[in-house]
Amino acid sequence: MNNTIRHEIFARLKAANPKPTTELRYQSTFQLLIAVMLSAQATDKSVNIATARFFPEHGTAQGLLDLGLEALTEYIKTIGLFRTKAKNVIQTCRILLEQYGGEVPDDRAALEALPGVGRKTANVVLNTAFGHPTIAVDTHIFRVANRTGLARGKTVLEVERKLEKFVPAQYRLDAHHWLILHGRYICVARTPKCPQCGIADLCEYKDKTIGK
Repeated sequence: MNNTIRHEIFARLKAANPKPTTELRYQSTFQLLIAVMLSAQATDKSVNIATARFFPEHGTAQGLLDLGLEALTEYIKTIGLFRTKAKNVIQTCRILLEQYGGEVPDDRAALEALPGVGRKTANVVLNTAFGHPTIAVDTHIFRVANRTGLARGKTVLEVERKLEKFVPAQYRLDAHHWLILHGRYICVARTPKCPQCGIADLCEYKDKTIGK
């Protein structure tokens, strides 16, 4: 795929959705961090249902620390890996309070040093909260990038590096939101909705779905 086609792909995605954003619900950078931590191997919908139970009254680092591990675990037990996630969240709250005054640092190394925060989570926070042109490659983006030919790679990091290289600069800030939403609703895993796809004619996928 050449850069002219890549540019056209993102131009169309932008035209269809000028201001994309995460579907996770949050009211602060801290709440975004916690929601993204909880979203690993879980749907945004399930995370939103869980966080709605405790964000309103306990949606700060101090609030969650005061809530405690046992109560938090109970709130998020509908989410996968909830016990591990609860421990990581409480530990993260403690670190944020001790080292950053309860605020979320605008720094990759500091974010990735937090319990339960990997590269993908850090990328989401850096992009969505702080406006960095990072691209958080999840299963949706990995599939879309490889299937379309936009940025093929065998690992998540390889796809991320290629997207950073190939996505035109003016689209980089919103690129991962467009690609996630495209993978979630159109370029789905089992039977991609090619007839409904606005970039199907630019896509290199050979087994396109035919029909309505």
